Formats: sequence, structure tokens, C-alpha cells
Amino acid sequence: MKGIKTELEMLQKLGVESLNPMQVEAKKVITTSPEVLLLSPTGTGKTLAFLLPLIASLDPELKKIQALIVVPSRELAIQIDHVIRELGSGFKTNAFYGGRSGSKDKLDLNHPPAILIGTPGRLASHLYRETFDLGEIKTLILDEFDKSLEIGFDDEMIEIIETLPNVKKKILTSATYGVEIPDFVRFENPVEVNFLVKDDSLNKGLSVQAIEFDRSNKADHLINILCHIGNHPGIIFCNYKETIEEVSIILHEHQISHGCFHGGMEQRDRERSLIQFRNGTHQLLVATDLAARGIDIPDLHFILHYQLPHHADEFTHRNGRTARMNAEGTAYVLKRKNEKWPEFITPMEPLKLKKGELPSPSEWKTLFISGGRKDKISKGDIAGLFFKQGGLSQDELGRIELNTDCAFVAVPANKAEVLITKTSNSKLKKKKVRISEI
Repeated sequence: MKGIKTELEMLQKLGVESLNPMQVEAKKVITTSPEVLLLSPTGTGKTLAFLLPLIASLDPELKKIQALIVVPSRELAIQIDHVIRELGSGFKTNAFYGGRSGSKDKLDLNHPPAILIGTPGRLASHLYRETFDLGEIKTLILDEFDKSLEIGFDDEMIEIIETLPNVKKKILTSATYGVEIPDFVRFENPVEVNFLVKDDSLNKGLSVQAIEFDRSNKADHLINILCHIGNHPGIIFCNYKETIEEVSIILHEHQISHGCFHGGMEQRDRERSLIQFRNGTHQLLVATDLAARGIDIPDLHFILHYQLPHHADEFTHRNGRTARMNAEGTAYVLKRKNEKWPEFITPMEPLKLKKGELPSPSEWKTLFISGGRKDKISKGDIAGLFFKQGGLSQDELGRIELNTDCAFVAVPANKAEVLITKTSNSKLKKKKVRISEI
């Protein structure tokens, strides 16, 4: 069918030269087995591992939902939707999640996607109201399914599984070792693809360093740590949103650019924090464990446990944000003197911090564009606008992120205001777009 891409064409469009061993094995098993448990660390490419065989199994002539992907968070739903669109497979996809307008869901269902991605609560609501045809859904994927259980989506997941009448293939993914599969999943004889290592949950390129502080100077120590690390991208992990707010105040006082990310934020603000982090506007992200897995961020130079996690799995998933795919990275453990080490962290000698300078201000700013895919706007259109009207050279244009109804682009901070003046209220395709700084 015209418009449907081959696997090679999709990988080329995504800029992937070859699949890694986990992806090769997962693709083979998913293609041939009705029940698959895929276990692999955060950042190893599980999404692509299950999407390629899924897309290959779809019927291009069928204009109904054929696959359901259930995820624990809005960010992961958006991320998978984005990956499918980037692949350019030719199949329609939509992501439904809490905080998204119900009218948008209804509009998308007028022309059903082949692949529907969603959080358990939003999908269960649709199933209860019978808003779409379930008869052709042959594949069910529970991505990071243990995370959905952790945050209390048991009932919704039970409802989803029990409501689907014709599922022929079930795929569960996780980044956690030793995860238990609940009875309601109804796995009879799953084939396991396991790329987790039981006794070595830390990546080979990961260095773990301890930093001790006195009760009175934790905040000061944070600034000293950042001076020690230098100008590199990283996540500062906290256990509570209140702590994130405290850390954010400290960083603002020292004029250190950063974003925040936690469950108490509005969805739009969370999405924009990730966008600014991905495109380099912010080098630092201060986050809860919501950022430990299931979100799309680049490989990081370091992560910092500003507060020690409560459990071993949280420690592993946080650390999995750096030293990914054979790269090197450092996890810093900030620990009070005389504080007892958690059982899941091997005691170590504290690091002696070297003196350095504060992270320098970002060279980038992020601009918002009030048009997106639904307006037939492409990344090439946006680049052309900033090259021709904005006068930017190719190496001055940063990352472009294209969404359904808007887009974001990173531009040199010292040219942002001029670019807004030159480009706002211009036409992209047939739409006049507003451009502003976020």
C-alpha cells in the first residue's frame, strides 16, 4: 500500500544504522511468540524493539484500531507517539492520557488510528463508554507495566485486559529485575527476553561517587558539587516536590538555568521542561523519580541523588539515566555524615570536591510556534523560516520538536528577540503562526 514504509526506510528516517542485540532478539521473539516478557535497562531502546514487529504485523487496509499500548505516564505516551511519527510508518497513531481534552480524543476517533497509546485511566474510561471498536485489536502492549502497578492502576489494567475480546499477542516490558506478573495478565507460557543482569544493575560505564555533607550545609554543598562537575547536562533527583522547589530557589539565587519536573506540575509545564532540557536551553533538570524512566531525554553526563531513594529499584532506574549504551557517566550520592548507608548501596569513601566555576548561562532559548502537524507544517518548513526570514545559519538552528498543534525550536539566546520580531506572524504552509519565547 502506498505510504507504508519498510523497516529499513523507517530506521533510516530515524537515523538508526543498526539494531542493538536486545532489539534484534526482541524483534525475533515478538514476531514468533504470542506472549513476550521484555526485560531491559532504561535507555536501551525497548520502544523501538516492540514497535518494529508491531508495525510489520498491521494490516494497512484496515481502518480500525489494531494495537493498544498501555503506559504508566503521559510523558511515555507522548514519547511513543512521537517515535512512531518519526518512523514515518504510514500508519496513524494517537496518544490518549489524563489532562488531554476529551474533545480531542473524540475528534481523533472519527478516523481511528491503527495504534492507540494511552494511560490506564484514560483508556479504561474509553472502554467503559464504548467509544471505539475493540474487535480488531489483536496486540496488547503493557509498557513499563510494573510502574503502572506501582502507582495504583491495577483495576484499570484488569478492566482493559478483560474487555479486549480478540487479543492474540501480549507484550509486557519492564526495566526491573525479578518483577512479578499478576494473574490478571493471563500469561500462560511467555517467552522471556532478558537483558537485565541480576548482580550488576549498574551500567559498566557508570561511576558511583559519594559526597558527604554536614546537616547545616546541604544547599551549599549542592552549589559546590555543580562547580566540581562543570558545564554538563544532568538530573538532580529529589524524593518530594517540596524539595524540588527548595533546590530550584537555590539554583535561581545562583543564576543557574534549570527546569523542574514532578507530578504536581501542570502537564503543559512538565512537557515544556523536558523540551527545554532536551534542546539544551536547560542543562539541569530537578526531578522526582517520575524522570527516572519512561521519558525521552538524551544521555546525560551525570545524575545526582540529592535525596537518597527509598528502594533499590529507584536507585537503579535513576542511575540508568546516565552511562547508557556503553557511554560513561557518574552518579553522585549526596549523603549526610554518619548517616547509615542503605542496604542497596555499597559503602564508599567520600569524594574530595575540586574547586570550579558555576555552570555558565545557556547559549540557547526555546521559541514556541503556534502551528504543527495538523497544519501540514514540517520541520523543514520551520528550518526554512528561520534560515530565510530569520537569517540564521545552519549551525545556529537547534533542535526542532514538532507536535500536533504546535512546535518548539532552540535558537541562540542572543538572537531570540530579533528572531521573534522577524518571524512572528509569518505564514507556514497556509497558517499564520505566532512565535514567542517560553
